[in-house]
Amino acid sequence: MAPVPPVAPDVPAWKLLAVLGGGGTVAGLILVLASQATQPRIQAHKAEVLKASVAEVLGAPARWETLYLVGDAVTTQPPEGKDPSKLERVWAGWREDGSRIGFAIVAAEPGFADDVKLIFGFDPGKEVVLGFKVLENKETPGLGDAIEKKRSFGEQFVGKRVPVAGIKKGGSRGRPESEIETITGATVSSATVVRIVNNASARWTPLLRAWREEAAR
Repeated sequence: MAPVPPVAPDVPAWKLLAVLGGGGTVAGLILVLASQATQPRIQAHKAEVLKASVAEVLGAPARWETLYLVGDAVTTQPPEGKDPSKLERVWAGWREDGSRIGFAIVAAEPGFADDVKLIFGFDPGKEVVLGFKVLENKETPGLGDAIEKKRSFGEQFVGKRVPVAGIKKGGSRGRPESEIETITGATVSSATVVRIVNNASARWTPLLRAWREEAAR
C-alpha cells in the first residue's frame, strides 16, 4: 500500500498577504532607490547632449547664453526661487566678432506614435532655419524614425525660410526656399517635424524680436 502523502498545513490568508505585501514593498523600495541613484547621471547626460545640440544647430558659436521665457517676455535671468530647468528656454549664440548668429529652440509635438522632440537653430530677423536635430522620437522603427536616422532629411531644413512646406519628391509648389521633401513611408512623422518647426518659429519670433529690441536699448 502506497504511503499517504503528508497534508500541507493550512496557511492563514493574512500570512500570504503579509508575505506578498512585504515582497512588493521591498521591490518598490529597491526601484525607488535605484531611480534616485541614477537620476543625477541621467540628468547630467541629458544636459551634455543638449549642450552639444545647441552648439550643433547654431554652427559652433563662440559663445551662447541661456534665455528664459517668463510670462510673455524673454529674460536672461530666471525668477528668484524658480528652478531654471523647469522654465521654457532658448539659447542665443554669437560669433567671434560679437555678431549674433541666432537662437536654438527646443520644441515637441505629438507624432505618429508619441511626442517628437527636436531642436533647431533660428534667425528670427531673416526667418531662416540655421540648423536642425531630432532629440527624441518613438516613431515606427524603419519608417517614422527616419526623421532622425536619415541625415539628408534634417539637412534640408538648413537655410530654409519659415513657414517650411513638406512636399513629396518632385512635387514642388514653386517655393524652393521653403520646401522640404518628406520621407516616403514616413509621411506623418515628416509632417510632424514640419509642423513643429513652423509652430515653434511662429511662436518665438515676436518674443525674440522684442528681446533683441530691449537688449539693444
